[in-house]
Amino acid sequence: MTRPLYVYDDALLKYRFHATHPFNQMRLKMTTDLLMASGHLRAADIIRPREATDEELELVHKKDFIEAVKLAGEGKLPEDKMESYGLNTEDTPSFEGMHEKSRMLVGATLSAVEAVMDGRTDKALSLAGGLHHGFSGRASGFCIYNDSAVAIEYIRRKYGKRVLYIDTDAHHGDGVQWIFYDTNEVMTYSIHETGRYLFPGTGSLTERGTEEGFGFAVNLPIDAFTEDTSFLEIFKETLEAAIRKFQPDVIFSQNGVDAHFRDPMTHLALTSRTFEEIPRFVNHMADKYTDGKWIAVGGGGYNIWQVVPRMWAQIWLSMTGTPAPRGPLPEAFMEQYRSRSPVDFPENWEDVLTDYSDIPRREEISEKNRSMLTRAMLHLEEQ
Repeated sequence: MTRPLYVYDDALLKYRFHATHPFNQMRLKMTTDLLMASGHLRAADIIRPREATDEELELVHKKDFIEAVKLAGEGKLPEDKMESYGLNTEDTPSFEGMHEKSRMLVGATLSAVEAVMDGRTDKALSLAGGLHHGFSGRASGFCIYNDSAVAIEYIRRKYGKRVLYIDTDAHHGDGVQWIFYDTNEVMTYSIHETGRYLFPGTGSLTERGTEEGFGFAVNLPIDAFTEDTSFLEIFKETLEAAIRKFQPDVIFSQNGVDAHFRDPMTHLALTSRTFEEIPRFVNHMADKYTDGKWIAVGGGGYNIWQVVPRMWAQIWLSMTGTPAPRGPLPEAFMEQYRSRSPVDFPENWEDVLTDYSDIPRREEISEKNRSMLTRAMLHLEEQ
């Protein structure tokens, strides 16, 4: 078994809208520093990303959109053109060098893809990616280019393989879903907070694909304030059913951690227990069904001090077969970041739940989720 590879470079931190924007790629460096300080990540494990080419971006993005991004990043796109491309909005404000900094994130994801598909490793992680809201001709939801969709289409075109896309972000993976909505060569699987209360408002159980792709879009919308046990029951039962139905050659997973109860932008109530178990189950599924082939990217996560580094570290630990650590974080890591944190900085790998509120309607929420699970399983059992 080959050792997994980890894609990282400080250049990936430059994807930054502005100083107060909630999407802050400092979380990449913090996660990397945590893994290095704990001895779980070595310099030999790290590969440097390359930039994606325009031709690669055009696998899913329209040429005029790419040109608009280039112009916007140079301050040359007229204001009346911005809105039609989803640029310079509150969510995705334009910034200097936007095209160059965005294509680096896509290139990082492609670097992970190539490491796995060319046989250098079975598993690779690029936490810079996971920008799943980008559309073929429009930016959306903090996402300029959709690195996951580009990577999946790259796998289809270059390697001729069937890809299962798994999305466990609290927000529905709408951009990836719509790009592959009419094909049966990609299955998109998204478990997310219901769109009744949360952006982007899509991802209902009835969104199942169209034409040849009917049945190959799988959505599991869970209720607000869903807790660990209910989430994991739905996730494990439906994911393996989806894999058995689709029989993928490779798994590509988006690992947003904004479903954590401390995340400021969603309404789910998950703890570190779930974020330890998600990647370990995906790793098990890859070993069981795709000869170990698993490419993972990041995604949402907006509490960068208390949540993201510890939760994202679990993906790499899963890939390397390392049990979830317990007890204190490395002192060097805490010394590096604790004084900079505007909130109470965590001291342990696992959550200490002194600030976890008891969820009212817990059983009602779980029952609604079970009802949704029953209907989802009926869909997955259809031929």
